[in-house]
Amino acid sequence: MKRLLIYAVILTLSSTAIITPSYASTRTDDGRVIHIDGNAQFPPTRWGIFRHTFRLHVSKNSRAITQILIKVPNNVTVSNDVSNIDIVDGNEHKINTNISVNGQTILLVFPEAVAPNTKLRINLNKIKRRNIGNGSVYSFSAQEVGLDAEIPIGVAWFRLY
Repeated sequence: MKRLLIYAVILTLSSTAIITPSYASTRTDDGRVIHIDGNAQFPPTRWGIFRHTFRLHVSKNSRAITQILIKVPNNVTVSNDVSNIDIVDGNEHKINTNISVNGQTILLVFPEAVAPNTKLRINLNKIKRRNIGNGSVYSFSAQEVGLDAEIPIGVAWFRLY
């Protein structure tokens, strides 16, 4: 009986070690474009009021950015109160930002350009989901210093389980 228990423990531990995924990233910090590092929802529920958080990185070799445009999915309602949107840098310092919400579009304008090699965290508080759907997909664009065009920088997807 004792031997059977030891074998069961060894088998469980070894299968856990094999199945556990290892997370690796080939992304380096010396890229030329701003990119989305990740996103999270708190609390991780389907219903109620929650917060969507996005992590953006202005790469070391990119230009400084002057604004970020966020297109909100149709199945999500964002509060028109701009005090529900927080932007902080990697050191948790609040970034001076002019925020405007126009329907399903959020515009973040930085009076002082955000320098390269800066990590930003954008918190959209008091988010409500209108219907279930397949999840929520936000799309992001940025405007760099010296350019008049908006550059698409990626999407963030909140999948429902």
